[in-house]
Amino acid sequence: MAESSQWEKAYADDLDGRDPLHSYRKEFYLQPGTIYMDGNSLGLLSKRAEKTLLECLDDWREWGIDGWTQGRHPWFNLSEQLGERIAPLFGAEPQEVILTGSTTLNLHQLVATFFKPKGKRTKILADALTFPSDIYALQSQLSIRGLSPEEHLIQVQSRDGRMLVEDDLVAAMGEDIALVILPTVLYRSGQLLDIEKLTAEAHKRGIPIGFDACHSAGAVPHEFSRWEVDFAFWCNYKYLNGGPGCVGGLYVNQKHFGKCPGLAGWFGSKKEKQFDMEFSFDSAETAGAFQIGTPHILSLAPLIGSLDMFAEAGIGNIRKKSLQLTQYLMDLTHHELHEYGFTIGNPLEDDCRGGHVCLEHDEAVRISKALKENCVIPDFRSPNIIRLAPVALYSSFSDVWHVVQILKKIMVEKQYEKFSKSRDIVA
Repeated sequence: MAESSQWEKAYADDLDGRDPLHSYRKEFYLQPGTIYMDGNSLGLLSKRAEKTLLECLDDWREWGIDGWTQGRHPWFNLSEQLGERIAPLFGAEPQEVILTGSTTLNLHQLVATFFKPKGKRTKILADALTFPSDIYALQSQLSIRGLSPEEHLIQVQSRDGRMLVEDDLVAAMGEDIALVILPTVLYRSGQLLDIEKLTAEAHKRGIPIGFDACHSAGAVPHEFSRWEVDFAFWCNYKYLNGGPGCVGGLYVNQKHFGKCPGLAGWFGSKKEKQFDMEFSFDSAETAGAFQIGTPHILSLAPLIGSLDMFAEAGIGNIRKKSLQLTQYLMDLTHHELHEYGFTIGNPLEDDCRGGHVCLEHDEAVRISKALKENCVIPDFRSPNIIRLAPVALYSSFSDVWHVVQILKKIMVEKQYEKFSKSRDIVA
């Protein structure tokens, strides 16, 4: 197709016609007339996820307590089985991943395990752009140990308020740092950090390092084992489409197997010992040791179906399409919206960009409300960010084209002016 026609709807349709993942779109419950661009906050329900959730309900109905070992999806080893299935998305060995807890609970577990203040090394290094819940957890972990969060939590600042400079993070890895916690992808700007470099630099200085992978899980492939990342944690309800409140996940490098979990609980036991009911904790020799309580089976169940699609499609193909979608969205934005005050606040380079586009505008909150009125579901982040996440398995290039045309219509007609500047409770 000629270069001059790339801004036309026919160009988007042609891209969809050549998209090898386009058939997965029909697997999801897409609302007619609505374009969903908020998969970086909550992924859509798929028919396979619905099916496996209902199957687990059927197992409960049919088997009662025996559902732990009987039925289509026996519950006792389900967290381990799903950990094995999701491990390839992170470049991890099967035994290095477990699905358990939630993002913040798993962070508490991992900090309780890996933060060992001793001598001069008494501080935790984080960044000033990370998701606030991570900071709350780190402050809490310091306070529990009688350490002042103001003194012992170091947050590396951003130079521009959008992104982090990796050399600044490395420079802050001083002799007083006992642990580093960083995001894989920044939740606002979508910047993808150089995980391999940061891990290597931390290890040169004898510092363990872990990553919050919430905004990359299911969108960006990783090589945690090869890079020797010490640990990571994430949610499964964004790009992995596990449903609201879905059980989280964690990774622990196998070199740390045998380390006593900071927060012990009976589901971290060796499976064959768990029901011995002894008062001495005999932990699993895998990432399963870092489980605490009984797994939330009905919140795990949708992932059984969802992960089937990831295994079929391949995380490499998903990443390729994700980059194409976000690049197309940025290209259209430059071409169609350049005169309306929008700024692209995410990295432009493929190897530095996660799965969403960060549009900045002084009227972001009101534009987001106008988008919803026009049946486009965005994500607003205070004070001036509209996050748009075209998701590889269910978003189309045609969706992206329509979103930009709707944004242009909103700006030309000044539709946003009728809305208040206050954000909704759930932004």
